[in-house]
Amino acid sequence: MALSKHLNADQLMQSAKDHKGHIHSSTAHTAVSAYGGRYGTDPIPKYKLPSKGVDADAAYQLIHDELSLDGTPSLNLASFVHTWMPKQADQLMIENISKNLIDQDEYPMTQVIHTRCVSVLADLWHAPSSAQAIGTATTGSSEAIQLGGLAMKRIWQEKRKAAGKSIHEPGPNIVMGANAQVALEKFARYFDVEMRLVPISEASNYCLDPKLAMNYIDENTIGVYVILGSTYTGHYEPVKEMAALLDEYEARTGHSVPIHVDGASGGFVAPFATPKLDWDFKIPRVVSINASGHKFGLSYVGVGWVVWRSKQFLPKDLIFELHYLGSVEYSFSLNFSRPAHPIIAQYFNFIHLGFEGFRNVALQDLKNARLFSRALEKSGLFVVLSDIHRPVQGIASAAKAALGFDESDIENYKPGLPVVSFRFTNEYKQNHPDVQQKWVQVLLRAKGWIVPNYELAPNMEDVEILRIVVRENVTATMVDRLVADILEIVDGLSTTNNPTHALAILQSRKTVEGHHGRLEEGSGSKYNGTYSRQC
Repeated sequence: MALSKHLNADQLMQSAKDHKGHIHSSTAHTAVSAYGGRYGTDPIPKYKLPSKGVDADAAYQLIHDELSLDGTPSLNLASFVHTWMPKQADQLMIENISKNLIDQDEYPMTQVIHTRCVSVLADLWHAPSSAQAIGTATTGSSEAIQLGGLAMKRIWQEKRKAAGKSIHEPGPNIVMGANAQVALEKFARYFDVEMRLVPISEASNYCLDPKLAMNYIDENTIGVYVILGSTYTGHYEPVKEMAALLDEYEARTGHSVPIHVDGASGGFVAPFATPKLDWDFKIPRVVSINASGHKFGLSYVGVGWVVWRSKQFLPKDLIFELHYLGSVEYSFSLNFSRPAHPIIAQYFNFIHLGFEGFRNVALQDLKNARLFSRALEKSGLFVVLSDIHRPVQGIASAAKAALGFDESDIENYKPGLPVVSFRFTNEYKQNHPDVQQKWVQVLLRAKGWIVPNYELAPNMEDVEILRIVVRENVTATMVDRLVADILEIVDGLSTTNNPTHALAILQSRKTVEGHHGRLEEGSGSKYNGTYSRQC
């Protein structure tokens, strides 16, 4: 049995405290801080409400210090969630933090801003008419995906009833790649829809294979989830190809199967970075799209969006008419009360950045992702699974024949998210069979970086990958340091095949800039055994 199973940290801390004459029960978990002497606070119970409150300053400082044990958001390269906004956006959010979006009669201008955001997205995603499109803010893409799925399910049910067919036997199903994010699986499980997962492969870019997906579609398929930006590798699933196959299927069988595009990340990248790519409402079979404003929409966490190409794809019985607080209001979200400030922050981004600003951010993110990808491949230690640094097929050979290849032109590269997924090369694993890739994650965390190591989706779960998300705050300077830290860690592991050896090199950071202004070993006087001398 592991040592940690014998020792209980809470019990140890309780027994180690100063006690007055008797031992207190270890179940009386309390938080004690030196600030108690300054603010005059008693120990605060951790897991039950204190009988008396504490001074606001003391409460703030205690919680502030506990939260300092969290990771640094700017170094959290595991998350797609945006972590920075201008101070003016912060101020707007603070000014409106008490507003409830659902109170449309009380906060009419907030509702106007919400409607403007929906119209902006409908236009950005090429809805046939932004005036006829309908949509709503959500807590994030998870809620938005549920709403998109519910609308498709209800339309399927209405068609089955009109045809005199059962909606229960064999029941509805929905098709998606095995790489689907958990939110898509939640829809199927929560709303009683059979989930049909299409196996992934290296040939399908580790995501949905449209041709293989057709083997899973029948008259009970309510729709296909197509992901614009796989969370595993950043690849865009081929919406246009999937739609074309479904067009052929409908012509052959008479069964119309719609597409919902999960653009949680890609919905705010593709329109700006690769506007020529066909993936949105320009494709008639795409009936709804979701996106996360708090990802590449560059807002703080708490805002997502779902938009339907027109009102006909959002069944009326999913829209609730509310006679509430003196007015008639309409709601078609899973939540009722919802903070308004994330929507206001999203609108701030729309008018502050505009198309050009969003495009500049997306292009810079992709540029830094390409920089990181190339550095990893040139090291000879890693295979990069993502493709955003690779030229579009045909361009690479043409570039060799032509004079010069513009590496800064995004149109020359395969489209995708600024995500880099990588793993050890087969050669490295053969030469160092005892080195586990997950040690890189642990040792990077010791340097402050949060980089996940995990298995690919089902059917390829034997492949482990490391993955980073290049967000706006991940600069070329940070990429330089990250690459240096990864190479240093892997070099240490290669030397001894033991992660403890790599701990000895954590104190040094060999970066491109590391030699500037740095004194070499031996530049100072000889160490005399003390750290300081008295004056």
